[in-house]
Amino acid sequence: MTLDDLRRLDPKKIGSWPAGPKFGTLLLLLVLILGAAYWFDWKDQFDRIDAEKAREEQLKGTFVAKKKEALDLPAYRKQLEDIEKQFGALLKQLPGKSEMDALLTDINQAGLGRGLQFELFKPAASETVQEFYAELPITIRISGSYHDIGAFASDVGKLSRIVTLNDIALTANKDGTLVMDATAKTFRYLDEDEISAQKRAKDKDKKGAK
Repeated sequence: MTLDDLRRLDPKKIGSWPAGPKFGTLLLLLVLILGAAYWFDWKDQFDRIDAEKAREEQLKGTFVAKKKEALDLPAYRKQLEDIEKQFGALLKQLPGKSEMDALLTDINQAGLGRGLQFELFKPAASETVQEFYAELPITIRISGSYHDIGAFASDVGKLSRIVTLNDIALTANKDGTLVMDATAKTFRYLDEDEISAQKRAKDKDKKGAK
C-alpha cells in the first residue's frame, strides 16, 4: 500500500480499512495506551518499588551489622573484662594517701643509696586531682657522677609504685660531677570519699552553669 492509499483512508470508516492499516493503527493505539499508563500510573509504582528495594537492602545491611555485633558481643565483654583487670592492676601500682610519705622516702633513699647529694627535694604544695587519681610533682636537684645519676633514674623506674622523671636538665660542675634538675611525678589513687566529693563538686558546677 502506497502513501497515497493511506491518505485516502477515511478515519470514520476504520472497519472498512485493509488489514495492514488496521493492525498498524491498533499497534499505535496500544503503544499510546501503554505509554499513558506508564506515565500517569506505573511510573510512580516503579519508583515506589525501587525505593522499597533500596530500603530492603539497607535493612539487610543493618541486620547483618547488628548480627555481627551480637556475635562479637562475648568477645567485646571479654575485652572489657581484660581492660578492667589491667586498670585494676595499674591502680594497685598507685599508693593511697597514707602511703605517699613512704613513697617519697623511697625516692629519697634511691638517690642516697647511689651516693648522690640532694640539693633540693621539694614536693608541690598541692596535688593535681584527676578523675581517679592525684598527681604530685616534686622538684628535685641532685649532684653526683654521670653513672650514679643514670643508676638513680633506673632505680626510680623500678620502684613498685609509679614514678616518672620529667623536665630533666643536666649541668656540669667544675669538679667533673653533674647536677640534674628534674620534676619527679608521683601518683596516688583517690579513695571513695575523695571520688564522691569530686563528683558532688562536678554536679554542683553543672547545676550552677544552667
